[in-house]
Amino acid sequence: MKASFVFVLVGVASLAAGAGLFVATRPAPQVEAPQVGPAALYAAAFTDATGQRVSLGRFEGRPVVLNFWATWCAPCREEMPAFSRLSARESGKIEFVGLAQDDPAKVRAFAQQLGITYPLWTGGDEVMDLSQRLGNRMRVLPFTVILDRQGRVVEQKVGAYTEAQLEARLAAISRN
Repeated sequence: MKASFVFVLVGVASLAAGAGLFVATRPAPQVEAPQVGPAALYAAAFTDATGQRVSLGRFEGRPVVLNFWATWCAPCREEMPAFSRLSARESGKIEFVGLAQDDPAKVRAFAQQLGITYPLWTGGDEVMDLSQRLGNRMRVLPFTVILDRQGRVVEQKVGAYTEAQLEARLAAISRN
C-alpha cells in the first residue's frame, strides 16, 4: 500500500512539473498590426455606467488609453487602480477608458469596490471584436492600446502594466 501511494505521489508531482514547464516556456501572446483605422475606432459604440450609448468619438483629438478588461481578470484588477491614479494626474491631457464584455451591473459594482474613476464602458461581442481588430488576436486580457491625438495606435500591450511602466510610456508619447 505504501509503495502504490509513493508511485501516485511521484506521478502527480511529475504531471505538475510538466504543466509548470509548459506554462513557463510557452511564448507570450503576441499582438498584430491593428486592422482598424481612426474613423472606425471613433465610431465604435458602447454603453456607459448610466446605460447611455457612447462612442470613442467623444475623445477625438485627444490621446486615449484604451484598456480591455473583465471583472474576473486578476491582472486587470491589479492594474486598474494605477490607471485610475494616472487618469486623475493626466486629467485634461490623456483620456482613459475601460472596455468590458461583462454585465453592466457587475462593472458598476467593480468600479465602486475598487474606486475606479475613469469611464468603464460595456458591450457585447463588439468589445472583444474591437480588441482583436486592434491586434489582440488571441483575445487575451488585459489588453491595452494607446491612441495618439489622431486616433492612431502608438502602443499595444497584452498583460498588465505597472503604474511606472505606463507613466513612462505616456511621458514618452506626450513628448512626440
